[in-house]
Amino acid sequence: MSGHSHFAGIKHKKAAQDAKRAGVFTKVARLVTLAAKEGGGDPVTNFKLRLAIDQARAVNMPKDNIDRAIKRGTGELRDQAAIEEVVYEAMAPGNIAMLVKTATDNKNRTLGEIRNIVEKSGGKMASAGSLQYLFKNIGVIYTTTNKDNANDVELKAIDAGAADTAFQGEILQIFTDPRDLKGIKEDLEQKGIQIDNAGLIFMPLSPIQIDMETKIDYEKLLEKLDELDDVQEIYDNL
Repeated sequence: MSGHSHFAGIKHKKAAQDAKRAGVFTKVARLVTLAAKEGGGDPVTNFKLRLAIDQARAVNMPKDNIDRAIKRGTGELRDQAAIEEVVYEAMAPGNIAMLVKTATDNKNRTLGEIRNIVEKSGGKMASAGSLQYLFKNIGVIYTTTNKDNANDVELKAIDAGAADTAFQGEILQIFTDPRDLKGIKEDLEQKGIQIDNAGLIFMPLSPIQIDMETKIDYEKLLEKLDELDDVQEIYDNL
């Protein structure tokens, strides 16, 4: 996938980051809360919630935490500040356009924290909507393959209606029209394919390249942003 996915990072590093487990649970719980707030607390009828619960289970979040996050989204828990999704836009050094998707109960706090990190790294915040034209919203499904079944899984994805596919090592990324994500995911699951993760992402329309020095500095910026509990996903035009 072009850009950087917070949850992809969690999945591969969580075993070595037990000390950060509480922070990981906070991020995923907010994702569940947002999904329940948007479409209700039943994962059978709320596909977005089903995806969020899958991600919560992927980081071994206890069921009680998941249930509490759902109730917060549906308004069953009182005296809880409302969580909302906000996408902040920024330009990092090297003309890197960034979309920082957050789940926050305090937009002023979140904006201040993100601005502080971005500006200390030599970047600057951009006004809402000024960079999103550089991206398109698409669906993506991740599944782990091996050399024996990779081609078969890819063909099944194409037969199911995938717009495109790409391998990153053993991970097959299946790209879809946002409207087709639910149907294709369910089709593949019915065919016995284990889905690691799925959701909507921002894909850059015209990816750019940067030199190694800029890349090293940019990776440091990503790490600092990823440490913020409010940050859910970070996308860029690399």
